[in-house]
Amino acid sequence: MDFDLSEDQRLIRDAVRDLCTKEFAPHAERWDREAIVPRDAVTTLAEHGFLGMAIPEEWGGVGYDTRTVAMVIEEIARVSAALAIMISVHNSVGAVPVLRFGNDEQKRRFLPRLVSRELSAFSISEPGAGSDAGQLQATAVRRDGNYLLNGSKNWVTNGEQAGLYLVFARTDKSAGNRGVSAFIVERGAPGLIVGRAEDKMGLRGSDTVSLSFHDLQVPVENRLGAEGDGFRIALGALDVGRIGVAAQSLGVMTAAFAEAVKYAQQREAFGQPLAKIQAIQFKLAEMERRIQCARLLIQRAAWLKDSGQPFAREAAMAKLYGSEAATWVTHQAIQVHGGYGYVKEYAVERYYRDARVMEIYEGTSEIQRLVIARSLLKDGV
Repeated sequence: MDFDLSEDQRLIRDAVRDLCTKEFAPHAERWDREAIVPRDAVTTLAEHGFLGMAIPEEWGGVGYDTRTVAMVIEEIARVSAALAIMISVHNSVGAVPVLRFGNDEQKRRFLPRLVSRELSAFSISEPGAGSDAGQLQATAVRRDGNYLLNGSKNWVTNGEQAGLYLVFARTDKSAGNRGVSAFIVERGAPGLIVGRAEDKMGLRGSDTVSLSFHDLQVPVENRLGAEGDGFRIALGALDVGRIGVAAQSLGVMTAAFAEAVKYAQQREAFGQPLAKIQAIQFKLAEMERRIQCARLLIQRAAWLKDSGQPFAREAAMAKLYGSEAATWVTHQAIQVHGGYGYVKEYAVERYYRDARVMEIYEGTSEIQRLVIARSLLKDGV
């Protein structure tokens, strides 16, 4: 495994960094304050191909490998974690499942829209089914050439702006996880009700909504995969998504670390810069160690996926370590800033609020530990 970026990857990284610095950085604080990332920002990313990062060129995407996708998400998250989660969700658990599990007709119908202009949303969590997704209660009953969807979903990222929703519902109540199927639901479909956006602690620019389905008719041709494939599709998508969450975590903690280093060099206490005080030096050293450990775990998981090897355990490890490291690093960045870290004038308080949820969505830290342990035991370790 080569840890060095290729020439193409360096060019992509530099281009994304320049785009984020010029187009998004001046607005990130306002997006957080006003709790909305405007559509224009998504359009800008679409114009640069970032809505189709993991989609091959034959379907209109740019065909990046997983390491490159993670690198792009990291760069966006350094400026705006809210924008990064919107793009990460769209790519990993929105567009990619259509590519992996859709038939040719579905790919022709939906992928051009997803890579060029429309966000997607992933809808599996329900008021009574979060970590225990197998308990979802939304139903899809087949009637002639349609399915009738009824039920509700919550914590739907991109729900306000999405053009397409990947919805999981139970088609066989007696079959457990094997009775769940996946459906592509289009925005504006009669019977689809989009709820109000949640007022969140962090990632405030990224909309998170509830959905309700009332006799929502979904054509049979909008079912993704066969009946009963839904849970397998969801788990496969989440494995990829966890690499994206780890990359978001890396971007946020890298930005917080940079702010802490800059502040420590400028602020004086006891007659010298904070950076000269051993207690602060130890904090900075530990922050850098955790950042680099997270980066290596992300690289490993992405490399395994790109080389066609099993990667679910490594994705869970990257997500677990990266998200918990991000919480710790952003916490310490506030500590280095002292009282100034607690006020909104300094970006580190936003970084901390944004980082905190990364231990929760796309599988809590507790679920990641279960995934890792079960994988180890299955392999006889």
